[in-house]
Amino acid sequence: MKKVVINLASIQDVREFVDTVTKYDMEIDLSSGRYIVDAKSIMGIFSLDLMKPIGMTIHSDDCDELLKAVEKFVK
Repeated sequence: MKKVVINLASIQDVREFVDTVTKYDMEIDLSSGRYIVDAKSIMGIFSLDLMKPIGMTIHSDDCDELLKAVEKFVK
């Protein structure tokens, strides 16, 4: 399992992020405060407070390729 902090500043960022993570067959969660949503759910992401940093938890140890793909969002 790997945890990083990401920033999704715009609707376009959310769309690009979801398009990227859906290509990977692993469980990925986003958390903000007490809320946890599926990182592959656009509606779930929009339920979070996007003005604050968002925690991303990848439930896999082999996630280097995914982290490289989303590095522009990693804070």
